[in-house]
Amino acid sequence: MEANETLECITEHERILQEIESTDTACVGPTLRSIYDDQPNAHKRFMEKLDARIRNHDREIEKMCNFHHQGFVDAITELLKVRADAEKLMGQVTDTNRRLQEAGREVTAQTEEVIRCRIQQRNMATTVEKLHLCIPGSAAVRVAIYTVCLYRYYAALKTMEQLEKVFIPRVSQYRFCQIMAENLPRLREEIKEISMSDLKDFLESIRKHSDKVGHTAMRQAQQHRTFNSAVAKQASMGHYTKPVYSLNGRTHSHTHYGRLLTADETGDEEEILTAQDLVDFSPVYRCLHIYTVLGDRETFENYYRKQRKKQARLVLQPQANMHETVEGYRRYFNQIVGFFVVEDHILHATQGLVTRAFTDELWNMALSKIIAVLRTHSSYCDDPDLVLELKNLIVIFADTLQGYGFPVNRLFDLLFEVRDQYNETLLKKWALVFRWIFELDNYSPIPVETEEEYILVVSRFPFHDAEIEKQDFPKKLPMSQSVPQIYTQVKELIYASLKFSESLHRSSTEIDDMLRKSTNLLLTRTLSSCLQNLIKKPHIGLTELVQIIINTTHLEQACKYLEEFITNITNVSPETVHTTRLYGLSTFKDARHAAEGEIYTKLNQKIDEFIQLADYEWGMAESDGRASGYLMDLINFLRSTFQVFTHLPGKVAQTACMSACKHLSTSLMQMLLDTELKQISMGAIQQFNLDVIQCELFASSEPVPGFQGDTLQLAFIDLRQLLDLFMVWDWSTYLADYGQPTSKYLRVNPATALALLEKMKDTSKKNNIFSQFRKNDRDKQKLIETVVKQLRSLVNGMSS
Repeated sequence: MEANETLECITEHERILQEIESTDTACVGPTLRSIYDDQPNAHKRFMEKLDARIRNHDREIEKMCNFHHQGFVDAITELLKVRADAEKLMGQVTDTNRRLQEAGREVTAQTEEVIRCRIQQRNMATTVEKLHLCIPGSAAVRVAIYTVCLYRYYAALKTMEQLEKVFIPRVSQYRFCQIMAENLPRLREEIKEISMSDLKDFLESIRKHSDKVGHTAMRQAQQHRTFNSAVAKQASMGHYTKPVYSLNGRTHSHTHYGRLLTADETGDEEEILTAQDLVDFSPVYRCLHIYTVLGDRETFENYYRKQRKKQARLVLQPQANMHETVEGYRRYFNQIVGFFVVEDHILHATQGLVTRAFTDELWNMALSKIIAVLRTHSSYCDDPDLVLELKNLIVIFADTLQGYGFPVNRLFDLLFEVRDQYNETLLKKWALVFRWIFELDNYSPIPVETEEEYILVVSRFPFHDAEIEKQDFPKKLPMSQSVPQIYTQVKELIYASLKFSESLHRSSTEIDDMLRKSTNLLLTRTLSSCLQNLIKKPHIGLTELVQIIINTTHLEQACKYLEEFITNITNVSPETVHTTRLYGLSTFKDARHAAEGEIYTKLNQKIDEFIQLADYEWGMAESDGRASGYLMDLINFLRSTFQVFTHLPGKVAQTACMSACKHLSTSLMQMLLDTELKQISMGAIQQFNLDVIQCELFASSEPVPGFQGDTLQLAFIDLRQLLDLFMVWDWSTYLADYGQPTSKYLRVNPATALALLEKMKDTSKKNNIFSQFRKNDRDKQKLIETVVKQLRSLVNGMSS
C-alpha cells in the first residue's frame, strides 16, 4: 500500500509540474496551494521532485548549447570580417552625402521659398473668401448698433434676427462670430431695458399730463353740453323739443381716439386738442412692439396693467383739504378723467395691451372710490355755493366719462345724496338769514307813505286787502317788515334749489317734487325752528308776540302763491297725482299756536309781577274804601294790552283775555289761602272784596269784544261767592243748601271756606281779632265754632 501511495504521490507531482510549466503565472496560486493541502511531507517530496525537474532541464539546455556552439563561433568570425568593409562603405556614403548636401543646399532654399509663397497665396485666397463671408455679418452688426442709437429698436431687432439666421451660421467657426452670437441676447436685453425705461418715463410723465388731459376733455364736454343746450333752446323756439341729455347714453358720438367735437362743431375758435395731441404715446407702442417681437408680450402687458393700477390708486387718493375749495375738486376730477382718457386711447390704439374688461374693472374700482371720497368730503362742506359748484363738476365729470363709454349711473345716484347735502347747507344758510331778519325786525306794521312804497312792498309780497287799499296815504300794512323779506328769501331758496336741478337729466315732475320738498324742509324745519326760538326769546314781549301772530297769518296765506311760483317754474300742474303739497300752513299754524301760548304765559307772568307788588295789611280793622293801587295798575295794563290784541284773530284775543282773568282769579284765591298767612281780619276781607269788585268791573267792560253775556265775569265767580259768604256771614244758607244745584254758594268749596274761617277765628290771645265779638255778642264765637265743626264734617265726608 505504501508503494501505491508513493506512486500516486509521484504522479500527482508530475501533474502539478506540468500545470506550472503550461499555466500563466497569474493562475499558479491555486496549483501551489494544492501542494499544501495534500498529505504531510508532500511539500518536501514536491520540492525534491522540482529540483529533479530543474536538473533535467539544465542538462537539456547544456546539450543544445553544445550542439550549436561551433556555428555561433563561425558567425562571429564572419561578422568581424564584414565590419571592416562596413566601415569603409560608411565612409564612402558619408562623403557622398556631404557632396550631395552641398550641391542641393541652394535648390532646397529655392524650393522652400516657393513652398512658402504657395502657402501664402493659398492663405490669402482663403482669407479673402472668408472675409467675403464675414463682411455682411459685421455690416449687419454695425447697422444694428447704429439703429439702436437712433432708437429704431424694431429695425435693430430685425437686423439681429438676420444675423442669427443667415450670416452667423456661415462663419460660425470663427471666435469673433461666437462672441457676436453671445452678445446678441445681451443686446436684445439692452433694447428691452431701454424701451422699458422709456415706458417708465412715459408712465411718470403721464401722471403730470393727466391733469391737463382731463381738463381738456372736461372742457370739451362742457362746450358740447353748452352747444346742445343752445340747440335745444332753438328747437324749443321752433316748437320742437327733444331731450338733450340722457341718463343711459350720451347724445353725441365718440370716436376711438377720444375726440369729442371739432372747433366748428362747438363754435369755439380755439383748437380742440385730443389726448394724442397732448401726450406722446410712442414709448408705449415701441415697447409693446419690441416685447411682441421678442416673444415676451405677456410680460409687458402684465407690467403695464400692474403699473396703471398703481397709478389709478394714486390718482384716486384725494388731498386732505380737497373739500375746502372748488379747485381741489377740479384737480381731482381732471386727474381721473385724464387717466381714463389715456386708457381709452390705449384700448383703441393697441391690440390687446388693455382690454375692455380691464378698463371696466379699473373704472368700477375707481367709481367705488370716487363715490366714497365725494360722499365723505362733501359732508364736510357747509358752503352751498361750493356744493353747487361740486355738483356742476360731477355732472361734467360724468358727461365726459360717459362720452368715453364708461357707465356713470352711480354718479347720478350720488348727486341725489349731494343734493340732500346741498339742501342741508341751504337750510343752514337760510337759518342765519331768517335769524338776521328777525333780529332786525321792529315788529311794527309797515308804514307806507306813498303809492310807490306801497307798490314796492306788494311787489315783494302778495298782499291784498280792499279796505287798506281804499285808505289814503300814509297808511300802515298789518304785517311787519320781516314778512316780505321772509317771502323773498323763500323764493330765493327755490331759485337756489332749482340751480342744483339743472343738468341732472330729471323730468319736470321730478324737479317740481324736488323744489317742493326743499321748500317744505325750509318751512317746516328751518323757518319753524327760527320762529319757535324767536317766540321763546326773553326780549320778545306781548306786542312782538301779537305782531308775530299777525305775520304768520299773512305768511300762511302766501303759501298758495309759493305753490303757484313753483308751478310757473316747472310747468307741472298742482293737480298732478304725485305733486307734493307745501306744508307751510301747518308750520305757520304751529308757530302761531306757540306764539299764542307764549302770549298766555307772558301775560300770566306779568299778572304775577303785579300781584307780587300787593301789600295787604291782613289785620286792618276797616278797609280804605278804595281798591289797591297794584290792582288798578294791573287792570290798566290789561286794558292797554287788550287794545293791542284787536289786531289778533278774535278767538286768540278772547282766549288771552279769559286766560288772564282766570289766572288773576286763581292768584287772588291763592293769596287768601296762602299757608304762611295765619290771620285775616274782616277789614282785610272787605279791602280784598273791593279789589275783586274792580276785577269784575274790568271783566264786565268787555275789554275784548266777542264775549257773550257775563262769560268773562264767571272767571271770578269762585272768589265772588266766597267773599259774599264771609261778607254777609250767611253760613246757615250755605250749610242748608250745600250740595244743591240751586245753592247760592255752589262754587264755594267747604275746604276753602274752612281754611279761610280758621284764619279768622280766635287762635291766640295775643292776636285775637274777635275780641269785639266776644264783648258784643259771645254767641257769634260759638256760632263760628259750630260752623267750623260742620265744615270739617263736610270736608271729612268729601275725603271719605
